[in-house]
Amino acid sequence: MFQIGTRGSKLATTQAGHVRDWLIDAGFDSQLHIVTTAGDVNMAPVERIGVGVFTQALREALYRGECDIAVHSFKDLPTAEDDRFRLVIPQRQDSREVLVARDGMSLMQLPEGARVGTSAPRRISQLAAIRPDLEIRPLRGNIDTRMSKVTDGELDAVLLAYAGLLRGGYADRATEIFEPSVFMPAPAQGALAIEAVAGTEAAAALDAIVDDRASAAAAGERAVLARLEAGCTAPVAATSRWDGDQLTVRGGVFALDGSRQLTATASGPAAEAAELGARVSDELFAGGAAELLGK
Repeated sequence: MFQIGTRGSKLATTQAGHVRDWLIDAGFDSQLHIVTTAGDVNMAPVERIGVGVFTQALREALYRGECDIAVHSFKDLPTAEDDRFRLVIPQRQDSREVLVARDGMSLMQLPEGARVGTSAPRRISQLAAIRPDLEIRPLRGNIDTRMSKVTDGELDAVLLAYAGLLRGGYADRATEIFEPSVFMPAPAQGALAIEAVAGTEAAAALDAIVDDRASAAAAGERAVLARLEAGCTAPVAATSRWDGDQLTVRGGVFALDGSRQLTATASGPAAEAAELGARVSDELFAGGAAELLGK
């Protein structure tokens, strides 16, 4: 029986439960195994405790044999590949961003100076461009903790990934769903990354749950981040869409104060997904991305 390593939050166990069910449906007995990560016990901002804080403990548990398979939110993984593992992308959830606000309000309906919770520079910068009057408050914790800041009156609204609400059964809590053309999500948002130690029986079993289109789209978006040499906490965003067999990758880099935004797109066949992301990054660099990223 495969042991599937996951963080212990409701969202993490829910998405890992989907992976377990997919593997069981494919004929592989599997069960969840909870791994505590540093990010689960340290409520400091992600930028302070380090990129990959949510994935390092899972990878260590996987490599030492505590579990056979690890489930990550792909957007949390460092962009550098780890040759110890085989990584696959299963079917992807909605990648869009959402607002969860009091009284059912949309972003533009929030009163002047409203308190909005997020700690992600990518979200802060885009919020500042749309509503520079808002008071941005730092936000950490699981999805229930974040939404409770609104219901308890501490915040007027929070920004979250729609995928988390959908997987957790909270879709009705979204008061506004942003199209990527309005508010660009994190690269590979909504995609899971499933890992097993390379060459193992578990790694071979992952063939059963690979989604080729989700893999290509995520590869293109992640290539934007990798080429810019920016971590998952940088003000960098990426999204993609399909037109038949053609993939279009769009990336963005933002000034933290909202004063400047750079975007670029590239289209081509799925086999060239990583190259499309690289072309987007090159165009962003040509427009001044290095300056916005402080390089």
